[in-house]
Amino acid sequence: MSEKKIGQARFCDTGYSYTLSLISGKYKPVILYCLMEYEPVRFNEMQRYLGKVADKTLSQNLKELERDGLISRRMYPEVPPKVEYSLTERGRSLMKVLDQLCDWGLENRPK
Repeated sequence: MSEKKIGQARFCDTGYSYTLSLISGKYKPVILYCLMEYEPVRFNEMQRYLGKVADKTLSQNLKELERDGLISRRMYPEVPPKVEYSLTERGRSLMKVLDQLCDWGLENRPK
């Protein structure tokens, strides 16, 4: 087994760092989990699922997830406006990771 040297290593160059940059924060993992379980989901449904989250905060998190290609936003031309969010293929590929986090939590949470 070879020893790795930390001298020239940089965390920001790792895949782990990149993944965290996409899903870090208080709400992004929960939004992704919600979409994994219930997609498609409307804004108000998502807000109720998350609990006490400001419109602006939820909107910003959804925009960032959309910008990063993890979710898609579909707007229907009706009054009042209807908008639904769902996972993209890229977002679905991340579900294996979230499933493993769920499994670990179930196995290790206090009884």
